[in-house]
Amino acid sequence: MKILRVAQNLYPEVPGGGTYHVHAMSRDQAAMGHDVTVLTVTDDDSLPRREERDGYTVIRRSPTVELLGNEISAGVAKDLAFARDYDVIHAHSHLYFSTNLAALKRRLGNIPLAITNHGLYSQTAPEWVFDAYLKTVGRWTFDSADVIFCYTEEDKGRIREFGVEADIEVVANGIDQTRFTPEGPQSELVDSDGPVVLFVGRLVEGKRPGDAVKAFAGVREEHPDAELYLCGDGPLREELEQLVRERGLSESVTFLGHVDYDEMPAIYRSADVLVLPSRAEGLPRTVLEAFASGTPVVASDLEQVAPIVEEAGETVRIGDVKTYIREISSLISENNRRKQLGLNGRELIDERYRWEDTVTATTQKISKFPIE
Repeated sequence: MKILRVAQNLYPEVPGGGTYHVHAMSRDQAAMGHDVTVLTVTDDDSLPRREERDGYTVIRRSPTVELLGNEISAGVAKDLAFARDYDVIHAHSHLYFSTNLAALKRRLGNIPLAITNHGLYSQTAPEWVFDAYLKTVGRWTFDSADVIFCYTEEDKGRIREFGVEADIEVVANGIDQTRFTPEGPQSELVDSDGPVVLFVGRLVEGKRPGDAVKAFAGVREEHPDAELYLCGDGPLREELEQLVRERGLSESVTFLGHVDYDEMPAIYRSADVLVLPSRAEGLPRTVLEAFASGTPVVASDLEQVAPIVEEAGETVRIGDVKTYIREISSLISENNRRKQLGLNGRELIDERYRWEDTVTATTQKISKFPIE
C-alpha cells in the first residue's frame, strides 16, 4: 500500500505526542512493507527538503504565511494538487491548513482520505475560535474524509455534535509498553531526595502550566521537600520563571526544557505523580506514558480524558488549584494508594493501549479503501 501522510509537524524536529505518533506510525507501517511518504511543513532551512529515514520518506515544504499559529504552505498545496498513485492520504489533525488542503484534494480527486483527530481544540487559540471553525470549515474537512480516527468514544460523540456525518472509527492511542515501563533506571536529570511532581507538555496557555506551579506552591506547605520538574518548552517559559520567583520556589522548581524522547521513560519513573491541568486535550500520550511507567496522574476533568485518568489517578475541574493541591498532596502522602494506582495504570496500558494494536487497526482500516 502506498500512503501519503500529511502532517503539519514531525518528530524529532518538533517534540510532542502528536508528532511522535506520526513518526512512529510511518516507521512501523514502513516496517510492515508499506510505502510511506510524510508531507510536512518547516521553516528550518538546515533540514533537507527530501529525506529517507526510518524506512519512510519525508518531504518538507516551507511555510508561506502564518495565521493564528497555523503555518500555510504553498508547497504543500502544490504537492497535494499533483499527488498521484497513492492508495490513501492520511492527514493528522483537522486544526491545520494542510489537512484542509487534503480535504479539498479528496473532494476534487479519487484518492481516499483518512483523518486522525488528535484533539478538537488548539492549545494556542481561544476555544470560541475553534467552535466557529468546527461548525464550518472544520465540519466540511471532517466530512470530506472516508474515515475519521478518534482515540475515544467521547471524542467521537463530540465530533458528531458538530454535525459531522463521515464514518468515525475509535482506535486507541497506544503506547510502546516495552519502552515505557516501571522497571529500569531513573533519570539523572531529576535530582531529588523528596517527592517529585512532574509536568510534561508545551509551555502554552492551553496546557495551563501556571496552574501546575501554583498548585505545587500549595503542595510545598504540606511537603516542604517536594520538587516540581517541568519538562517541555514554549512561549510561557519566561512568565512561569517569574511566577516561580514570586512564589519563592526557585530552589524547588526545575525547568528541564525539551528532553529527548529516549530519556522520557526514565523521567516518568523518577516522578511520584504527573500533573496535567490542560483546558483542552485529545487523549494525551503523556497520561498513557505515565501510566505505562507506573506513575499516577492528576489531570483536568475533561470529558474524553476523565474516564481513563480515573482508573489510575484523579481528575480536577479546570482551574481548580485548591483541589489540585489536595489531590497531589494526598497521592504523595498515601504511599500504598500511590503504588496501587501505579499498578492500575500499567495494567490498563497492557490491556487496552498497546501501540502495536493502534498501528494494526489503523492500517487494516485504510487498506480497505480502493481508489475510485
